[in-house]
Amino acid sequence: MAAEAGSGGVVKHILLARFKEDVAPERLDQLIRGYAGLVDLVPSMKAFHWGTDVSIENMHQGFTHVFESTFESTEGVKEYIEHPAHVEFANEFLPVLEKTLIIDYKPTILQLQLHLF
Repeated sequence: MAAEAGSGGVVKHILLARFKEDVAPERLDQLIRGYAGLVDLVPSMKAFHWGTDVSIENMHQGFTHVFESTFESTEGVKEYIEHPAHVEFANEFLPVLEKTLIIDYKPTILQLQLHLF
């Protein structure tokens, strides 16, 4: 399915990650804190959340962590990707990943009609 036309509106930047096995828990904590800190350094980054897989479906395909960043527009994502703080962080973060998947999307609210009997 093609992306919506236009660049305005909230954009969610989702990064799924599986870290290399030799990454120490202290290093992982440091990296996550660094990722969260980008929200204070990159003006277009409006929010950051992260967590680990808790699904009982076992369909994670090896991904263990999810990172969600919120931007005001697709231009905001572009500004984030090019921002020196992000570039510096990515140079530390990406080498410790076994694999990653990144998706940007615009949240859509589905309007349901309520039928009363």
